[in-house]
Amino acid sequence: MQKTAHIIGAGISGLSAGVRLANSGYVVHVHEATQQIGGRCRSYYDAATDLVIDNGNHLLLSANHHVLAYAKTIGSEAGLVGPKQAQFAFVDIRTDQRWLLDLGNGRLPLWVFDESRRVPDTALRDYLALSPLIWAGTDKTIGSTIACKGTLYDRLVQPLLLAALNCDPPEGSAGLAGAIVRETLLAGGQACRPLIARDGLSGVLIDPAVKYLEGKGGSVRIGRELRGLQSSGGSVTGLTFGGDETIALGPDDVVVLAVPPRPAATLLPGLKVPTKFRAIVNAHFRIDPPRDAPPILGVIGGLVEWLFAFPQRLSVTISNGDRLVDQPREELASAIWADVRKAAGGPAELPAQLPPWQIVRERRATFEATPEQNALRPGPKTAFKNLALAGDWTDTGLPATIEGSVRSGDRAADLILASR
Repeated sequence: MQKTAHIIGAGISGLSAGVRLANSGYVVHVHEATQQIGGRCRSYYDAATDLVIDNGNHLLLSANHHVLAYAKTIGSEAGLVGPKQAQFAFVDIRTDQRWLLDLGNGRLPLWVFDESRRVPDTALRDYLALSPLIWAGTDKTIGSTIACKGTLYDRLVQPLLLAALNCDPPEGSAGLAGAIVRETLLAGGQACRPLIARDGLSGVLIDPAVKYLEGKGGSVRIGRELRGLQSSGGSVTGLTFGGDETIALGPDDVVVLAVPPRPAATLLPGLKVPTKFRAIVNAHFRIDPPRDAPPILGVIGGLVEWLFAFPQRLSVTISNGDRLVDQPREELASAIWADVRKAAGGPAELPAQLPPWQIVRERRATFEATPEQNALRPGPKTAFKNLALAGDWTDTGLPATIEGSVRSGDRAADLILASR
């Protein structure tokens, strides 16, 4: 008999769950409430810059094994590109000091013993002082676990954890920060090689997944908002969509609910979910990057935090951006561009006049990665035998990242497969 899986939500969490279930013999139908596929991990044409841009700038690492396995399955692994070694360029725009953090390509963090490869003006003892973070509990804050000050903190720890947790590091969950450190810095350069979807997130992580599911007899449909669940005997028996359309489920059919926390709690009364969120601001400028510009540049001492160089485009990410979501757009673009000019090598490299630009503000980009909000994250299991949860806001053991999203989809699918 045909087994059918219904995935509610066409973000990367839902698509990854669908791909995993399709590989196990299910015909997968994905239902998306909005008019676009990919959620916060998508690309689109932007008229202001006349370019295809990503909704947000996302950096992946070679340690992101769930993402890489997912990309390999859907045939798009080659679209994730990066340098052969884990090297990260930084600049402090207050002093114009520049350095290259060279993590090498080994399986141990031996780079901390080499002064030429470390953050400038840091010593081995500074790195050893981070050890309490490695195995800290999720109920502890970073600020109560390590000293959030000093050269190493300002030049590496703060930018890394701010980007990963999307909140001011001292208030963030030490347990989530420790997971990031264990899976990246502590695992050596082989785990830290940066990867970027050079042709856009949709072209690498979204569109190939849709094609893959359709090639296995499935479908991905937009404008289909799930309004309610019908159940009997501890299983979901029907799905009611807008327009009063109801799909009856067979005894072998399964459901993955991969929607944001608020609609998930509405569909599953009593479900405990995060209630506080943080914004991320991205800016895109249509301009050729300066010659020899690094693909990723960490920026210290300004508004900009990370600068990405793409063909015909410079893009910026600013985490924990609640303070910026209501700032006038042109004022914000001008302030960001001033930082970009400093970071890219000075006024001689880029013109003072704003090039064509776009500001993208995600008000609820991620859940607030504090101990209190992390404690509200549910696992994939629900009260229904044939329904599992997915989403970067579920308890993946990681902050809200693409790796966490794919991991959540994999876990939801694996839970369903184990129960069948």
